[in-house]
Amino acid sequence: MQLDIDRLIAYFGGVNALADALKQYDPNHAASTAAIYKWRTRGSMPLTQLQKLGELAKYQGKSLDLNAFIKQQSESERPTMNTSNRVIIFDTTLRDGEQSPGAAMTKEEKIRVARQLEKLGVDVIEAGFAAASEGDWAAVNEIAKTIKNSTVCSLCRAVERDIRRAGEALAPAEKRRIHTFIATSPIHMQHKLKMQPEQVIQAAVKAVQIAKEYTDDVEFSCEDALRSDIDFLAKICGKVIEAGATTINIPDTVGYSIPHKTEAFFRELIAKTPNGDKVIWSAHCHNDLGLAVANSLAALQGGARQVECTINGLGERAGNASLEEITMALKVRHDVFGLETGIDTAQIVPASKLVSTITGYPVQPNKAVVGANAFSHESGIHQDGVLKHRETYEIMSAESVGWANNRLTLGKLSGRNAFKTKLQELGIELDSEEALNAAFARFKELADKKREIFDEDLHALVSDEMSNLTQDDYKFVSQHIITETGELPRAHIVFNVKGIENHAESTGSGPVDAIFKAIESVAKSGSELQIYSVNAVTEGTESQGETTVRLKKDNKVVNGQGADTDILVATTKAYLSALSKLSNHVEKIKAQGSSI
Repeated sequence: MQLDIDRLIAYFGGVNALADALKQYDPNHAASTAAIYKWRTRGSMPLTQLQKLGELAKYQGKSLDLNAFIKQQSESERPTMNTSNRVIIFDTTLRDGEQSPGAAMTKEEKIRVARQLEKLGVDVIEAGFAAASEGDWAAVNEIAKTIKNSTVCSLCRAVERDIRRAGEALAPAEKRRIHTFIATSPIHMQHKLKMQPEQVIQAAVKAVQIAKEYTDDVEFSCEDALRSDIDFLAKICGKVIEAGATTINIPDTVGYSIPHKTEAFFRELIAKTPNGDKVIWSAHCHNDLGLAVANSLAALQGGARQVECTINGLGERAGNASLEEITMALKVRHDVFGLETGIDTAQIVPASKLVSTITGYPVQPNKAVVGANAFSHESGIHQDGVLKHRETYEIMSAESVGWANNRLTLGKLSGRNAFKTKLQELGIELDSEEALNAAFARFKELADKKREIFDEDLHALVSDEMSNLTQDDYKFVSQHIITETGELPRAHIVFNVKGIENHAESTGSGPVDAIFKAIESVAKSGSELQIYSVNAVTEGTESQGETTVRLKKDNKVVNGQGADTDILVATTKAYLSALSKLSNHVEKIKAQGSSI
């Protein structure tokens, strides 16, 4: 339910009259006028104050029926109870996926990914953890304003402040969900929460009740569920269902379970939980033993009808269940599962490449479905079989997941309007004419160097150009690299640091080493280089090179990306990008130290 706070306040005569009445009724604990204005602004109020209004009404001799103040939600806002063969795809790339070391995204990058997820047909987009920082709140809020077809969700701990921040951030969304959680395994309750089981149940119920002030679509997660006592789980799940939760998520937080155990666990838990048939059950599996996808599919066979996953299996530690693998397993083996999703599978590869470009996490060539080798055949016997009849060695076509749909029809003679239209088709909307003009100029430069341009080129180009337009501390200007057999390579780099031009020069064991040493001779960041990787954006020797640099300093880990047809220029841009992120790094709240 969602209360109409305006009408409720008006029932007591308005803000000032209500403040005076509360002061008269309970002088020591009365809400101020400012607090009541805040209730009205955010459209909700604390549960304790709601109870006090009931007492005040009784004190004044009034009859307060809260049902009369409940807003009627539209059909699109109401969660549907799914008892059919339809599987809800819940994507958490923007939240759990972003917890991969150095994979943090800017607000603009998150919006680009969210648009692609909507285009992909994802049912629920977990946009972030709104209480983590002002930046996270702003990103969730902007995605809530942008996305129209998918449900927008925010994670929050079972803490009132977190839930209210999530509710406020999600307010503009046409369809919104609050996802709250608390740990339920004995080891977590004892050592992390330091709470007794009954206290955990009380906190969970209160969290769901507060979330219901903002939306009828409330998801509750039992952190570390697969290592929890099943009878206790049935009890707490029954209580939160009674409180109004509509989706119950059972996460394998540490990737501990194995498929046949997962299926049996879901079957038993659903059967034991009071009103277990009234909600949607969800699986959220981690990949520590390489079983996240298998466990997710097993959960579906055990009665779950929602799976929580990420693009490319991105996520903390060994990652999450891979959206593309789950989706295609359900589609290819429909004879086994008999389940459907709303995913447009032709958008899988574009989504994979976009997330890879933005996060700096390259997709391994032999990755299922989206790896470069997924539809390649080296064996002569395989090649012969595929040429004669594709199904001899391919269980799905490359086209079905989007491999053949990435050709860009623009060229160096294409105009600015055609370029802008193509960007919009890719879910890229630049905020200003300055940004569009700069990106178009880069496109023209690229078109002069490359005969063929692909969608991936545009994503890489825009990501690179947007970093130039942001207020980054470190910006690339130019470089001169000298390499000669038998001589140490020398790099001369020109770059700005907070608007001041710097010239740096150094030798190194190779040109990349020389570049990094030259930059550090000025930056003196004291950081540790963890990863340097190079990835071709598309095929061919004319391809843009996309480089990733991961730096660590103290407990901060950041990824920097750079793209250019000159791989050494891309390398310099990536290192400078990482230094900018390191200098502007914002510490975030971690959801009870876990990724659920």
